[in-house]
Amino acid sequence: MKYAPILALFCISWTSLSQIPAGKSVISSLHIFDIKTKKSTEILKEHRHFEAPNWSVDGSHLLINSLGLLEKISPTGSKLGTLPTGSIQKCNNDHGYSFDGKTLYISSSDPSSGISGSLIFKVDSQGGQPLRLTNQGPSYWHGISPDGKTMVYCAERNKNYDVYAMDTQGGEEIRLTTEEGLDDGPEYSPDGKFIYFNSFRTGKMQIWRMHPDGTNAEQMTFDDYSTWFAHIRPNGKEAVVISYLEDQKQSHPFGHQVKLRLLNLKSKKIQDLTEAFYGGQGSINVPSWSPDGSKFAYVRYELEDKKP
Repeated sequence: MKYAPILALFCISWTSLSQIPAGKSVISSLHIFDIKTKKSTEILKEHRHFEAPNWSVDGSHLLINSLGLLEKISPTGSKLGTLPTGSIQKCNNDHGYSFDGKTLYISSSDPSSGISGSLIFKVDSQGGQPLRLTNQGPSYWHGISPDGKTMVYCAERNKNYDVYAMDTQGGEEIRLTTEEGLDDGPEYSPDGKFIYFNSFRTGKMQIWRMHPDGTNAEQMTFDDYSTWFAHIRPNGKEAVVISYLEDQKQSHPFGHQVKLRLLNLKSKKIQDLTEAFYGGQGSINVPSWSPDGSKFAYVRYELEDKKP
């Protein structure tokens, strides 16, 4: 399959590091965007690389990944420590909480398993030793059903990346998409009626949705941007998406001009939320809305010369 060598790089957090220009290092800044005021507030800026904020269901903290570990950050930017993940120490940027906030889902490689690539685990939201759910890699978690019974994820099988579902207690995986090319970023609507995902099936990366059994796929965006990762607002009426200003084909690279936009899930109208900024991989890979749906979190990046 011609896409496989490229797609294998998409979801893993070290990809971003491998794309940093020689002689440069990264500055990461964590932002909160307020939907009412349409303004972003920077809450944390550090001379290091971190990614993919989730917002805890109780609103107490944001969860980011950096160098294989998960860190808790308060909504005002205070560091609250590392969330314990036992022997799983290679977490990438595909992680998130169940709707009830009791369970955290993690994507990570596990050298002790003998299985190559990212795998999916679940753990108590307070941390502990994660339980492995997938038996094949690479597998990247992206969403959970509102009743907590089913998870959806992107996985490469037979040299093609598709959307899969699995019982959250483990078991057989169910393939939901079969189109050639990349289907990624699956996420349930809060009412459980749809799974939203991004797909290259038309030759342009766009947002789609389908029924939870994989039927009745429907295109949601139609412009010339490369658009990824529809994160559904808790009210179920809109989604925040990330769009590359230049077509990236099937790639979701770090270090390009992107902007965040708000997609109306009924009318399919879309509006810009941010100006263009330097970001991409790591900026908003996973669900990051505040519990009340008034704000969401994301990451911007800068480059600086490495110190001698």
